Amino acid sequence: MASNVIKYINNALLLDGMKKEMALASVLATAVISGFAIFANKFGVTGINSSVYTFARLIIVAAFMFATIFFLGNFSQLKKLSRKQWLSLAAVGLVGGSIPFLLFFRGLQLVSGPAGSFIQKTMFIFVAIVAVAFLKEKLNLGMIVGGILLLAGNFIFLQLWTQDFAWGTGHTLVLIATLFWAVENTYSKYLLRNMPGNVLAFGRMSFGSLFILVYLAFTGEIALMASLTQDQMLWILATSVILFGYVLTWYNGLKDLSVTAATSILLLGSPITTALNHFFSDAAIIPAQILGTVMILAGIIIMLVIAEKITLPFQQQSRDVS
Repeated sequence: MASNVIKYINNALLLDGMKKEMALASVLATAVISGFAIFANKFGVTGINSSVYTFARLIIVAAFMFATIFFLGNFSQLKKLSRKQWLSLAAVGLVGGSIPFLLFFRGLQLVSGPAGSFIQKTMFIFVAIVAVAFLKEKLNLGMIVGGILLLAGNFIFLQLWTQDFAWGTGHTLVLIATLFWAVENTYSKYLLRNMPGNVLAFGRMSFGSLFILVYLAFTGEIALMASLTQDQMLWILATSVILFGYVLTWYNGLKDLSVTAATSILLLGSPITTALNHFFSDAAIIPAQILGTVMILAGIIIMLVIAEKITLPFQQQSRDVS
């Protein structure tokens, strides 16, 4: 009975044999979760050292991922990892789970929110370049047109023409963090050819938290852990649950989509975050945000239909009618 339950959960969570359509659903879920995560993190990180905040969340999510692997009866997947694979997971933790987080949060303290968001949202461009060079992914007209729409839509959505975009240290830090994440996501896509998504997620979070712990010890900030209040710990736990959902859906979805298309879908997070901000502040949504959202959606659809050759629901309906 227990084995049947575990098998059912494995299938339900798409941990094995995930098809492209199911991978798309998983990455779309990641984008939605991302929108909520950005909104929640604004409150969660308030009054907390950003490095301590990042470390606490990573170690909690690493524990969640380990529990998930153990509960689903996949612990043998960890035991079967070779030394080379463990070193690969350590590299993912360093390049994606520690250094860019430290750079990104520091950069956000020095630049405006829209400017930092726009730079980070250009990650799909760098991913495309790295993926073409190292994964031999092919660029086609759909990806180029979709990419232009995504970039322009994000620019309009964030109303960057109203921002003072004089380049400074903060912009550089956010850009470097974005480059790190681009390399990490491309490398993760390569590793997922022979590694389950849950195992990769566990490695990223566990090694990432370890490297940040070393950083906290080196800088003397580790002592700040003892000063966390109960409310701060509750926010850390709440945002950790969101982050857990993010990595669970992201790495299992990335396995069966091109890394360029997958990272472009994440741009849907911006409109979701903005919608939440407007909902809780009763502020009106302006035409630029509507136009930007439409352009982002159009860019993603073009990438999925032309580049990924995925049949979307509205296409299926039209075929059924015909």
